[in-house]
Amino acid sequence: MSKRKFKPYVLENIEILSAGSEGKAIAKHEGQVIFVDFAVPGDVVDLFIHNKKKSFCFGRIHKMITPSVERVEPFCEHFGTCGGCKWQHMSYSIQLKYKQQQVIDAFERIGKFPFPTPENIIGSEKITHYRNKLEFTFTDKKWLESLDNKDELSEAEHKGLGFHIPGKFDKILDVHKCFLMDDLHNQIRNSIKDFCVKNEYPFFNARSQDGFMRNMILRNTSLNDWMLIVIFKENQEDRINALMEYLKETFPQITSLLYVVNGKQNDTIYDLDVQVFAGKPFMVEQLEDLKFNIQPKSFFQTNTEQTFNLYNEARKMANIQSHEIVYDLYTGVGSIANFVAKQALTVVGIESVEQAIIDAKENSAINQITNTHFYAGDMKDVLNDELIAKHGKPDVIITDPPRAGMHPDVIEKMLELRAPRIVYVSCNPASQARDIAMMQEHYKVTKVQAVDMFPHTHHVECVALLELI
Repeated sequence: MSKRKFKPYVLENIEILSAGSEGKAIAKHEGQVIFVDFAVPGDVVDLFIHNKKKSFCFGRIHKMITPSVERVEPFCEHFGTCGGCKWQHMSYSIQLKYKQQQVIDAFERIGKFPFPTPENIIGSEKITHYRNKLEFTFTDKKWLESLDNKDELSEAEHKGLGFHIPGKFDKILDVHKCFLMDDLHNQIRNSIKDFCVKNEYPFFNARSQDGFMRNMILRNTSLNDWMLIVIFKENQEDRINALMEYLKETFPQITSLLYVVNGKQNDTIYDLDVQVFAGKPFMVEQLEDLKFNIQPKSFFQTNTEQTFNLYNEARKMANIQSHEIVYDLYTGVGSIANFVAKQALTVVGIESVEQAIIDAKENSAINQITNTHFYAGDMKDVLNDELIAKHGKPDVIITDPPRAGMHPDVIEKMLELRAPRIVYVSCNPASQARDIAMMQEHYKVTKVQAVDMFPHTHHVECVALLELI
């Protein structure tokens, strides 16, 4: 017997109950969970159910009956199409409430370990223009919300420069104004697009891999350094020089004007040379009295002001004494390691990316920090008996892994070391809860602090203090 084909339907008068993961809101009907795009807790709506699974289904708002008191007017013209800022139609206070709840839910449902009531989430003072890095993609066939006049558009009008449409690698939304970064980035991006359209530079096509203009990356710092990296498909010197000279003259605010030639079939530039056209090969950022050189390929947290709050919470929880040894796992460019070095006897940082370790050592040097030691390699291989014999067992472990969390072998080694305190910094409370659960036989969670690094998104950072039982 063939499987019955699903037929979409409408549910009337449904209340939106809460906000969930991936920016979706949650409703329920007859015991089944419904994930809804662009709804706000407290909305009463008619829902169009367009996909159904065994225990849950997906819907979108068919008709608004009563809007939530927490619903606000979105400030961006691209809201609903762009994949970012999916919560900008919710008041910021309610965003913080559901981010805090996300941490609690992860610890209760995934971790299933006892933990104290989390401290009040630390919100971001800036809820727009807070990012210090954005990446954009060129396209010769921009995303059109309506296809009615598709055939009437000229080749130039089809060109776009913006963000990927969620789930579509070859579809790019042409962005006019974005509120994530200082407005100078809008001026730079739009000027680049206008120059390239006017001078008939071919825009990239992700499917055919043809086109000259490929990507661009903008970064800035609180010290007002600006870095622009333009990525070209081919080394066409005349075209490259013309564009870069135009940018040099038009935007003197750019302190690092760089470019990359990428002829590969993927967008990553980490294995490619970066060319300096004008200015410095790096930017300088400052946290407290520390300065950090940020190279084009360096990772640095993308909300500088909240980065300080995040690291400060980690440092307070670590409660490092002058005689203590600290291990900073997944150290990146050594930002946390250098941030806490003044309090410690020794800090040992470990990171898989070799360039990041080079940056970490340089950041120690420019700040005249002499008690840090950095090692590059796979965490589960580098964190070994030889390293521990050389530097001593840690009194404090600070770990800030990627979203996937820590490898079980790393957790096993941490349990073997029995450091009196572990400070776990995470951008994913779910994997954080899973990892802590694997340590609960020997550690108890004594403090939890959520930090909002990304307003208008569902993402939340969490710092947890684990103390040896």
